[in-house]
Amino acid sequence: MSCERHELKIRKARELRWLGFSTPQIAQMLAVKSPRTISDWTKDIPNPEWTKRPRAKDDLRVVARRMRQEGRSYREIRAEVPVSKSTLSLWLKDVPISEEQRALLERKRTDAGQRRATALRARRIATQRRIRAEAAAQIGELSERELLIAGVVAYWAEGSKSKPWRQRDHVQFVNSDATMVRLFVRWLESHGVAREDMIFRIMIHENADYAAALRFWASEVGVAEGEFRRPTLKKHNPRTVRKNSGSSYVGCLTINVRRGTELYRWIAGWYEGIVEALGPGVTAARRNLGPSGPGSNPGGPATLFEPPTPYLAARAS
Repeated sequence: MSCERHELKIRKARELRWLGFSTPQIAQMLAVKSPRTISDWTKDIPNPEWTKRPRAKDDLRVVARRMRQEGRSYREIRAEVPVSKSTLSLWLKDVPISEEQRALLERKRTDAGQRRATALRARRIATQRRIRAEAAAQIGELSERELLIAGVVAYWAEGSKSKPWRQRDHVQFVNSDATMVRLFVRWLESHGVAREDMIFRIMIHENADYAAALRFWASEVGVAEGEFRRPTLKKHNPRTVRKNSGSSYVGCLTINVRRGTELYRWIAGWYEGIVEALGPGVTAARRNLGPSGPGSNPGGPATLFEPPTPYLAARAS
């Protein structure tokens, strides 16, 4: 195509654009294959109004901007204007709001955050309670053999143990958890240890309420307050930031067993047996326990577990 014909087509395209023809119409009339070419020739001439399609979200955009000018939050706007947050941000980025409206929006965000935190906390607590209730139901009643194993493991974790540099075969259990203390007392009783053979002593900080702690532990173990030995008082260190303080702090309870040498040796042996039963690793098949489960070892000793004869004989002598 010669330069004269090219220039003529450009002028004709521009004239047709001014007359109100669309890009495809002009391209067809001038036999131009690419409508983009017509767009380039007429880019400084506005498109005819009749070619402009109304945007589907124009009405929504107007509503969103009006709500923002009223000081509404994005969440409130999206409840009435169903668009994405990114679209809303693009529409509203140039909408000015007053300082009072901004402060109100900030308070709304803070309140919403607190409500979410409260809801999540309630959901978490409900989940914790449900799982703990289901887990507790799976345990059901304990057999004497299960109580034996539970008490041995509890003692080996929290009790006094003989060391190579300190050979002391005696039974001493110390704990601040009342449930652990009750477990150990029940375990001792299952092995024939009478309450008069249990020596109770409270270990507590010197600035704590010892009288309240004494009442608490006496009630937990079912022993008169006068039966407790003198407490072991820990000196207060003002530089230490303690979490276990206040009215709920009752110290630890120490339980010693009179003539407990033989019992300690049995405990050490039982624990060795548990470890040996594990072998190189935990080999027991995993199974789901149920409320009426027969126990950890249905083929083991009878439910009425008898304390070892050598231990009873040693206590009798």
